[in-house]
Amino acid sequence: MSHVYLVGAGPGDPELLTVKALSLLRRADVVLHDALISPEILALISDEANVIDVGKRCGATLLTQEEINALLVYHAQNAATVVRLKGGDPTIFGRVGEEISALRHAGISYEIVPGITSALAGAAAAGISLTDRRFASSLVFATAHRGSGSEAVEWDRLVSSQSTLVIYMPGRNQAHLAEQIMTAGLDPNTPCAVISRAGRTDQAVFLTAISNLVKAVDLPAPSLLIVGRCAGELASANQIQQCLEAQFPANLEALTY
Repeated sequence: MSHVYLVGAGPGDPELLTVKALSLLRRADVVLHDALISPEILALISDEANVIDVGKRCGATLLTQEEINALLVYHAQNAATVVRLKGGDPTIFGRVGEEISALRHAGISYEIVPGITSALAGAAAAGISLTDRRFASSLVFATAHRGSGSEAVEWDRLVSSQSTLVIYMPGRNQAHLAEQIMTAGLDPNTPCAVISRAGRTDQAVFLTAISNLVKAVDLPAPSLLIVGRCAGELASANQIQQCLEAQFPANLEALTY
Protein backbone atom coordinates (compact mmCIF):
# COMPACT_ATOMS: atom_id res chain seq x y z
CA MET A 1 0.00 0.00 0.00
CA SER A 2 1.38 3.44 -0.95
CA HIS A 3 2.18 5.95 1.73
CA VAL A 4 3.45 9.54 1.62
CA TYR A 5 5.80 11.01 4.21
CA LEU A 6 5.86 14.80 4.49
CA VAL A 7 9.37 15.21 5.87
CA GLY A 8 11.15 18.21 7.35
CA ALA A 9 14.79 18.45 6.24
CA GLY A 10 15.68 21.00 8.90
CA PRO A 11 18.05 23.91 8.19
CA GLY A 12 20.42 21.99 5.92
CA ASP A 13 22.94 20.37 8.25
CA PRO A 14 22.54 16.59 7.82
CA GLU A 15 23.41 16.09 11.48
CA LEU A 16 20.24 18.00 12.40
CA LEU A 17 17.97 15.59 10.52
CA THR A 18 15.77 13.41 12.68
CA VAL A 19 16.63 9.71 12.75
CA LYS A 20 13.28 8.94 11.12
CA ALA A 21 13.87 11.43 8.30
CA LEU A 22 17.25 9.84 7.55
CA SER A 23 15.73 6.35 7.55
CA LEU A 24 13.02 7.43 5.11
CA LEU A 25 15.49 9.06 2.72
CA ARG A 26 17.48 5.85 2.61
CA ARG A 27 14.51 3.66 1.69
CA ALA A 28 12.26 5.98 -0.32
CA ASP A 29 11.16 4.98 -3.81
CA VAL A 30 10.43 8.59 -4.81
CA VAL A 31 11.60 11.89 -3.26
CA LEU A 32 10.08 15.22 -4.30
CA HIS A 33 12.18 17.99 -2.80
CA ASP A 34 12.30 21.79 -2.50
CA ALA A 35 15.03 23.79 -4.22
CA LEU A 36 16.87 24.89 -1.08
CA ILE A 37 17.47 21.42 0.33
CA SER A 38 21.22 21.23 0.90
CA PRO A 39 23.39 19.00 -1.33
CA GLU A 40 24.59 17.19 1.79
CA ILE A 41 21.06 16.06 2.60
CA LEU A 42 20.22 15.17 -0.99
CA ALA A 43 23.33 12.97 -0.99
CA LEU A 44 21.72 10.82 1.72
CA ILE A 45 18.87 9.74 -0.56
CA SER A 46 19.00 6.16 -1.83
CA ASP A 47 20.65 5.76 -5.25
CA GLU A 48 17.64 3.69 -6.24
CA ALA A 49 15.15 6.49 -5.60
CA ASN A 50 13.55 8.69 -8.24
CA VAL A 51 14.56 12.20 -7.08
CA ILE A 52 12.50 15.13 -8.38
CA ASP A 53 13.22 18.82 -7.80
CA VAL A 54 9.91 20.72 -7.46
CA GLY A 55 11.21 23.89 -5.81
CA LYS A 56 11.45 27.62 -6.46
CA ARG A 57 14.52 29.66 -7.31
CA CYS A 58 14.78 33.45 -6.88
CA GLY A 59 10.99 33.65 -6.81
CA ALA A 60 10.62 31.71 -10.08
CA THR A 61 8.30 28.72 -9.83
CA LEU A 62 9.43 25.48 -11.42
CA LEU A 63 5.99 23.95 -10.91
CA THR A 64 2.76 25.42 -9.60
CA GLN A 65 1.45 24.13 -6.28
CA GLU A 66 -1.37 22.39 -8.14
CA GLU A 67 1.16 20.61 -10.35
CA ILE A 68 3.18 19.55 -7.30
CA ASN A 69 0.01 18.20 -5.70
CA ALA A 70 -0.82 16.21 -8.84
CA LEU A 71 2.73 14.87 -9.09
CA LEU A 72 2.65 13.83 -5.44
CA VAL A 73 -0.63 11.99 -5.89
CA TYR A 74 0.57 10.31 -9.11
CA HIS A 75 3.73 8.92 -7.52
CA ALA A 76 1.87 7.90 -4.38
CA GLN A 77 -0.42 5.81 -6.56
CA ASN A 78 2.52 4.17 -8.33
CA ALA A 79 5.20 3.73 -5.64
CA ALA A 80 5.30 2.19 -2.19
CA THR A 81 7.17 4.92 -0.28
CA VAL A 82 7.04 8.56 -1.35
CA VAL A 83 8.85 11.33 0.52
CA ARG A 84 7.91 14.97 0.09
CA LEU A 85 11.05 16.67 1.43
CA LYS A 86 10.72 20.26 2.65
CA GLY A 87 13.20 22.64 4.23
CA GLY A 88 12.82 23.28 7.95
CA ASP A 89 9.57 21.87 9.28
CA PRO A 90 6.88 20.96 6.72
CA THR A 91 4.07 22.56 8.74
CA ILE A 92 5.70 26.01 9.03
CA PHE A 93 5.13 28.10 5.88
CA GLY A 94 5.63 25.01 3.74
CA ARG A 95 2.24 24.78 2.00
CA VAL A 96 1.90 21.32 3.42
CA GLY A 97 -1.81 21.92 4.12
CA GLU A 98 -2.56 22.08 0.41
CA GLU A 99 -0.64 18.88 -0.22
CA ILE A 100 -2.44 17.14 2.62
CA SER A 101 -5.79 18.17 1.13
CA ALA A 102 -4.78 16.69 -2.23
CA LEU A 103 -3.69 13.43 -0.60
CA ARG A 104 -6.88 13.17 1.43
CA HIS A 105 -9.01 13.83 -1.65
CA ALA A 106 -7.18 11.02 -3.45
CA GLY A 107 -7.57 8.66 -0.51
CA ILE A 108 -3.82 8.39 0.07
CA SER A 109 -2.43 7.86 3.56
CA TYR A 110 0.27 10.21 4.81
CA GLU A 111 2.43 11.02 7.81
CA ILE A 112 4.14 14.25 8.86
CA VAL A 113 7.74 13.90 10.02
CA PRO A 114 8.74 17.12 11.84
CA GLY A 115 12.00 18.96 11.20
CA ILE A 116 13.88 21.80 12.86
CA THR A 117 12.24 24.97 11.60
CA SER A 118 14.26 28.00 10.47
CA ALA A 119 13.29 30.07 13.51
CA LEU A 120 14.89 27.59 15.88
CA ALA A 121 17.89 26.95 13.64
CA GLY A 122 18.44 30.69 13.17
CA ALA A 123 18.18 31.42 16.87
CA ALA A 124 20.66 28.63 17.60
CA ALA A 125 23.06 29.93 14.96
CA ALA A 126 22.91 33.42 16.45
CA GLY A 127 23.02 32.26 20.07
CA ILE A 128 19.65 33.87 20.84
CA SER A 129 17.05 32.68 23.35
CA LEU A 130 13.77 33.48 21.60
CA THR A 131 11.73 33.36 24.79
CA ASP A 132 14.14 34.86 27.31
CA ARG A 133 11.72 35.69 30.13
CA ARG A 134 13.44 39.04 30.73
CA PHE A 135 12.43 40.29 27.28
CA ALA A 136 9.60 38.27 25.77
CA SER A 137 6.36 36.72 26.97
CA SER A 138 5.36 35.50 23.51
CA LEU A 139 6.86 34.32 20.24
CA VAL A 140 5.39 35.10 16.82
CA PHE A 141 6.24 33.44 13.50
CA ALA A 142 5.35 35.44 10.39
CA THR A 143 6.24 35.62 6.72
CA ALA A 144 6.87 38.79 4.74
CA HIS A 145 5.30 37.27 1.63
CA ARG A 146 1.53 37.40 1.80
CA GLY A 147 0.55 39.64 -1.07
CA SER A 148 -0.97 43.11 -0.83
CA GLY A 149 -4.26 44.77 0.07
CA SER A 150 -6.51 42.48 2.09
CA GLU A 151 -3.85 39.73 1.91
CA ALA A 152 -1.02 41.89 3.29
CA VAL A 153 0.53 41.10 6.65
CA GLU A 154 -1.20 43.02 9.47
CA TRP A 155 1.97 44.00 11.30
CA ASP A 156 0.08 46.06 13.90
CA ARG A 157 -1.43 42.79 15.15
CA LEU A 158 1.96 41.09 15.39
CA VAL A 159 4.49 43.55 16.80
CA SER A 160 4.91 44.08 20.53
CA SER A 161 7.73 45.20 22.81
CA GLN A 162 7.01 42.10 24.92
CA SER A 163 7.28 39.64 22.04
CA THR A 164 9.94 38.14 19.80
CA LEU A 165 9.00 38.33 16.12
CA VAL A 166 10.58 35.88 13.68
CA ILE A 167 10.04 36.71 10.02
CA TYR A 168 10.55 33.98 7.45
CA MET A 169 11.56 34.90 3.89
CA PRO A 170 12.23 38.59 4.65
CA GLY A 171 13.27 39.21 1.05
CA ARG A 172 15.74 41.75 -0.26
CA ASN A 173 13.73 44.93 0.36
CA GLN A 174 14.45 44.90 4.06
CA ALA A 175 14.25 48.70 4.37
CA HIS A 176 10.58 48.56 3.32
CA LEU A 177 9.94 45.68 5.71
CA ALA A 178 11.54 47.64 8.57
CA GLU A 179 9.40 50.67 7.72
CA GLN A 180 6.24 48.57 7.87
CA ILE A 181 7.19 47.14 11.26
CA MET A 182 8.03 50.54 12.73
CA THR A 183 4.83 52.06 11.31
CA ALA A 184 2.98 49.29 13.15
CA GLY A 185 4.37 50.68 16.39
CA LEU A 186 7.66 48.95 17.11
CA ASP A 187 10.41 51.05 18.71
CA PRO A 188 13.02 51.89 16.00
CA ASN A 189 15.80 50.96 18.46
CA THR A 190 14.54 47.39 18.85
CA PRO A 191 17.44 44.98 18.17
CA CYS A 192 17.20 42.52 15.31
CA ALA A 193 19.32 39.88 13.65
CA VAL A 194 19.41 38.68 10.05
CA ILE A 195 20.54 35.06 9.90
CA SER A 196 21.62 33.55 6.58
CA ARG A 197 21.93 29.82 5.87
CA ALA A 198 21.54 28.87 9.52
CA GLY A 199 23.12 25.59 10.52
CA ARG A 200 25.38 25.40 7.46
CA THR A 201 29.11 25.91 7.23
CA ASP A 202 28.68 29.32 5.57
CA GLN A 203 26.08 30.68 7.99
CA ALA A 204 26.24 34.41 8.74
CA VAL A 205 24.61 36.70 11.31
CA PHE A 206 24.10 40.45 10.96
CA LEU A 207 23.13 42.44 14.07
CA THR A 208 21.54 45.87 14.04
CA ALA A 209 18.50 47.88 15.17
CA ILE A 210 15.30 47.63 13.16
CA SER A 211 15.65 51.27 12.04
CA ASN A 212 19.07 50.46 10.59
CA LEU A 213 18.03 47.34 8.70
CA VAL A 214 18.56 49.20 5.44
CA LYS A 215 22.31 48.65 5.97
CA ALA A 216 21.95 44.89 6.11
CA VAL A 217 24.14 43.22 3.52
CA ASP A 218 22.28 41.10 0.96
CA LEU A 219 23.01 37.73 2.55
CA PRO A 220 22.25 34.55 0.57
CA ALA A 221 19.02 32.57 0.99
CA PRO A 222 17.63 30.97 2.97
CA SER A 223 17.56 33.77 5.54
CA LEU A 224 15.29 34.97 8.29
CA LEU A 225 14.89 37.99 10.53
CA ILE A 226 14.60 37.87 14.32
CA VAL A 227 13.21 41.07 15.88
CA GLY A 228 13.06 41.65 19.61
CA ARG A 229 14.96 42.65 22.70
CA CYS A 230 16.30 39.12 23.04
CA ALA A 231 18.52 39.82 20.01
CA GLY A 232 20.22 42.60 21.95
CA GLU A 233 21.73 40.06 24.30
CA LEU A 234 23.83 38.64 21.48
CA ALA A 235 26.25 41.54 21.49
CA SER A 236 27.74 43.94 23.99
CA ALA A 237 26.77 47.61 23.80
CA ASN A 238 30.01 48.24 21.90
CA GLN A 239 29.22 45.56 19.31
CA ILE A 240 25.70 46.89 18.82
CA GLN A 241 27.17 50.34 18.19
CA GLN A 242 29.54 48.78 15.66
CA CYS A 243 26.56 47.30 13.89
CA LEU A 244 24.76 50.62 13.82
CA GLU A 245 27.76 52.39 12.30
CA ALA A 246 28.94 49.66 9.94
CA GLN A 247 29.02 50.28 6.22
CA PHE A 248 28.54 47.08 4.26
CA PRO A 249 29.99 45.07 2.68
CA ALA A 250 33.37 46.44 3.86
CA ASN A 251 32.92 45.34 7.48
CA LEU A 252 30.96 42.15 6.86
CA GLU A 253 33.68 39.94 8.30
CA ALA A 254 33.49 41.65 11.68
CA LEU A 255 29.78 40.93 11.96
CA THR A 256 29.77 37.37 10.65
CA TYR A 257 29.71 34.52 13.13
